[in-house]
Amino acid sequence: MEQTLDLDNIEMTTNPRMENIRNIGIIAHIDAGKTTTTERILFFTGKLYKIGTVDEGTAVMDWMVQEQERGITITSAATACQWKDKIINIIDTPGHVDFTVEVERSLKVLDGAVIVLCAVGGVQPQSETVWRQADKYNVPRIAFINKMDRTGANFFKVLEEMKTRLAANPVPVQIPIGAEGNYQGIVDLIDMKAFVYKSDDAKEDFEVTDIPEDLKKLASQYRHDLIEKLGEVDEIVMDKYIHEKGLYPKEVREVLRRATIAGKVVPVLCGASAKNKGVQPLLDAITDYLPSPLDIHPVKGVNPETDEEVIRDHSEADKFCGLVFKIKADPFVGKLAYVRVYSGELKAGDHVYNSSKGKEERIGKILRMHANKQEIIEKAMAGDIVAVVGLKDTTTGNTICDEENPIVLESMHFPEPVISMAIEPKTKADQERLGVAMHRLAEEDPTFKVTYNKETGQTIISGMGELHLEIIVDRMFREFNVGANVDKPQVAYKETITRQTRAVGKFIQQSGGRGQYGHVVMDVAPAQKGAGVLFESKIIGGSIPREYIPSVEEGVIDAAQNGCLAGYPVTDIDVKLIDGSFHEVDSSDIAFQMAASIAFGDALKNGASVLLEPIMNLEVTTPENYMGEVIGDLSSRRVKIESIDDRPGLKIIKGLAPLSEMFGYATIVRSLTQGRASYTMEPSFYQEVPKNIAEKIIELSGRHNTKKEGK
Repeated sequence: MEQTLDLDNIEMTTNPRMENIRNIGIIAHIDAGKTTTTERILFFTGKLYKIGTVDEGTAVMDWMVQEQERGITITSAATACQWKDKIINIIDTPGHVDFTVEVERSLKVLDGAVIVLCAVGGVQPQSETVWRQADKYNVPRIAFINKMDRTGANFFKVLEEMKTRLAANPVPVQIPIGAEGNYQGIVDLIDMKAFVYKSDDAKEDFEVTDIPEDLKKLASQYRHDLIEKLGEVDEIVMDKYIHEKGLYPKEVREVLRRATIAGKVVPVLCGASAKNKGVQPLLDAITDYLPSPLDIHPVKGVNPETDEEVIRDHSEADKFCGLVFKIKADPFVGKLAYVRVYSGELKAGDHVYNSSKGKEERIGKILRMHANKQEIIEKAMAGDIVAVVGLKDTTTGNTICDEENPIVLESMHFPEPVISMAIEPKTKADQERLGVAMHRLAEEDPTFKVTYNKETGQTIISGMGELHLEIIVDRMFREFNVGANVDKPQVAYKETITRQTRAVGKFIQQSGGRGQYGHVVMDVAPAQKGAGVLFESKIIGGSIPREYIPSVEEGVIDAAQNGCLAGYPVTDIDVKLIDGSFHEVDSSDIAFQMAASIAFGDALKNGASVLLEPIMNLEVTTPENYMGEVIGDLSSRRVKIESIDDRPGLKIIKGLAPLSEMFGYATIVRSLTQGRASYTMEPSFYQEVPKNIAEKIIELSGRHNTKKEGK
């Protein structure tokens, strides 16, 4: 039977309610076994009566269709379970780098984390990324070296990699009994006992025995190292260690807990989640070493009215405040907002204040989540992680609080998207659905951006990688029933002139009755980069009446929308109106607009027009040993390297990159560096396209325009 949680009525003798809460995340590189480990935790805590598997697509935490099909976690899933007298709120996060935002926002609100490492793959690229994210938020963590039963498993090699690649201070509290096909269990270095598993599937099928003879020396050595490392961070342990006094297991656990919460050590455990080995000791370690909300520093924010610092205690007695760390579109209740309650209590029906936006909101329902299943509860209190229904204007990173005692907590910062593609609806009916879908998905995911490019007429969707956008498009199709065509975005090229020229434009029509008369003379010259289209009137003496000058400018601006080479907008051009003439009867606004347009067109033809392309500021961070491959690839993309800086073990390459050469770069750079490099890119300026490339673009543009006219 599934266990029902009652946070408010746990039987306790000495510990208050909040001491018995653990808010943790399971983080790791893709395919290290996060979701499998979470499933086993739910099984052993009685939350599940049947174990699901990722390979069969039956894992409870991977509830999205896309997750089940691909065997990966895409969205962080929240659940709660009970182990002994402790409540564990768990968030299972994705491992794929494209969904790194899910890890980022989860770590922001969690008190502790379990990093799952593969005993075969060791510390992998995304392991490093999630470790840095946990460092950023000072999240205490324990490590679980999984897949000890796989060929090539090496517990001690992974320990060394934790030191060298993560700069961690790993402290094994277990060592494995055997490895690969001979993996049998663990030696507990605190109680100095062996846990030997009899089979792979029984719930309690292990026995506690004495340490095997062949492991006694090794266990003794690692136990000695454990006490020595604890002595380095705790004076009492150091004193007992120096004077060779014994330490009781309870004392060791207490010191280890303090050191873990302080971020000084990382307890390391091992197991094989898929074979149900090592999960119960992992649960014990979660409750023994990871912090409760009471162990975390009080939360700090600012009063939005006075800008003074405000502190809230992790207490039900303090005024309510919480952080919305995730928004999820739900087909039944609309918008779900995931909230970490830091202080006070929240009840269904309460009016709360969104201090980030200065708006009042009402709480409809409060839900305790179990992946995509929901349990309605009456209230949430300090330390809880819940989902609420009814917040209309609240978005990711907003603070909700008591209106009489406002506080704004530090919001979350998300990386800018690195890849884009164009999308267009297939039919008129799809157009409206597409708009709704993009709005909902952008609200859910802060790294998914939607922009409309007026110059190319395209809707551009941007995200963290090709898989990210592939999932987004798939969700549009399945969840929102949108039919859409997806393509690479067109580069927004521009045109300009390279030499000064004088141009004359005349628009004269006589067709009986009143005619049209407009005549302008202008000097057109190149302007500095980024200037756009500059217009200035130098008319003296009234050769063109003042009221027609705005029409001349309007004619120039309109004509600048289409250049003479490939029809791209014109930029970085300086237009000076120096002369002209008018007719008292026939001159009009439209006539001067047309005359200006004619003159501008001639100036483009006579001014040696060239094609311009957007140049991006590029920064690539790569491990040193991949620098040659990265620079070689950048050179083939016409990137101008401006500087190479050093960081420990890393190289920071800065340069100027043509946007047209950078599509698909996210995938290429990961491939070149085994996923260990990252990059940022932002627009800088427009620059002339090399002649051979410009000719191809102009030719393609001519063909495209011919096809359009043919239609």
